[in-house]
Formats: sequence, structure tokens, C-alpha cells
Amino acid sequence: MFKIIKTKMWNSYMLKFAIRLVIFGAIAALYVIDKPLMYRLMTQSAWKGISPIHVLWLIFMVMMIGHIFPTERLSMALRKAEKEKFCKVKDYSEVELLRFVQTQNTRAWIVMLIWLCFNAIFGILYLAGMMDEADLLMLTVFYFLCDYICILIYCPFQSHIMKNRCCVNCRIYDWGHFMMFTPMLFIRNFFSWSLFFTACIVLVKWEITYAMHPERFWYGSNSNLQCANCKDKICQMKNGLKMKFSQKQ
Repeated sequence: MFKIIKTKMWNSYMLKFAIRLVIFGAIAALYVIDKPLMYRLMTQSAWKGISPIHVLWLIFMVMMIGHIFPTERLSMALRKAEKEKFCKVKDYSEVELLRFVQTQNTRAWIVMLIWLCFNAIFGILYLAGMMDEADLLMLTVFYFLCDYICILIYCPFQSHIMKNRCCVNCRIYDWGHFMMFTPMLFIRNFFSWSLFFTACIVLVKWEITYAMHPERFWYGSNSNLQCANCKDKICQMKNGLKMKFSQKQ
């Protein structure tokens, strides 16, 4: 059994994961018990009263604004994009950095292509009348939960495509909101489009920073991304489970 080091960031992520589980459970229960009510709450104007779906929208928006204007409470996985968090490795190889950028860019756009093609299926089903707004919200909340499953437990993109060490070294870490709110693109109202296009702002901000300052994103040039200097330890459950699984094989 692997030992968990309970850092401040680890405890924060576990608390947020628990909150996401509760939100997912509540929305899933409403979806199963009274899907028509869920649909009415989604389409209800805020002028007629604040519904739980409006509260959920506010939670999502605050979450994304926190990524556009990050604070010290966020992990190095996100904050590595900031100038203040860049700790230059002495005499790092510019050639190796270029190779890193080229490889990671290729893998990142493979992930994007897979994600867009996968979600296009749901868009087609929605346009064909085989899915409705409640289905797409349920899918979004499922992605909302999966975001932290990928961070804490298992990430198929990391394992099979990106091949990065951990979330702190993840090239596409701040793609999460864009991926989470992709289903909202298909629903034409203020609440859904505001979520999707705010997520696009988060994504574009991340990509511009990466293009201008790739040295901040590689452990070979930024010592803050090296395991020996990691204070967050948010990857320990994922790595522990990976090691335990590999030993059984």
C-alpha cells in the first residue's frame, strides 16, 4: 500500500473532488428522477427566479475566472505559466526545449482532434433531436467530475498520448474547462455560450503564454517543475495506483 503525503494542496484537491462528487450526484439524481424539471430549470430565465442551475453556472464561471486571474491557492500545474514561477535551470539546452515543444504540440493537437471528433457525435445527436439540453448538461457535469479523476486517479490523455510525468508537467493542463464545456456550444442561450466562450478565453490565454514562453512549461528549463522541488504532491495517488497496477502484471 502506498503512503499518501497530505500536503495543503493535496487536501485542497481532495476537498474539491468531494464537492464535485456531490454536485455530480445531485445533478444525476435530478436527471434520473425528473428530467423534465431539469430541462425547465435550464431554460428558466433568471428574471423568474434563481434556480439551482443558475447557481451551478455561477460556480463554473467563478472557477474559470480563477484560472484567468490565478492566485497562490492554485497548484503549480496551472501557475507554471506565470513569470514569477519560472526558476531557470542553469545552462539548459535550447535544442532539447525545441524538441520538447515540437513533440508536445503534436501530441496536444492529437488530443484536441480526438476530443472534437468525439464530442461532435453528441452535437449531431442533439441537432438530430436524439439528445436535449438536459442530456448535454448531464454530459458537462460528468466531464466536470472526470476533470479531477484525470488529475487525481487516472488520465487517459496523459497515459496514452501526452506521456507527461504528471499534471505539474502537463502541456494541456488548462484545457480542462474548454473540454468540460464543449457540450455547451450546442445549446444556444446566454448561460451555455457564456460558459463555452469563457472557457475559450482560458484556453487562448494558456496557448499564448505557452507559445511565447515554452521554457516555463518544461522541467528541463524550469526547476519548479522537477519532482525534487514539488510541494503540491497531487500526482501521488495516480502514481501509486500506476505502480501498484504494474506490479500485478
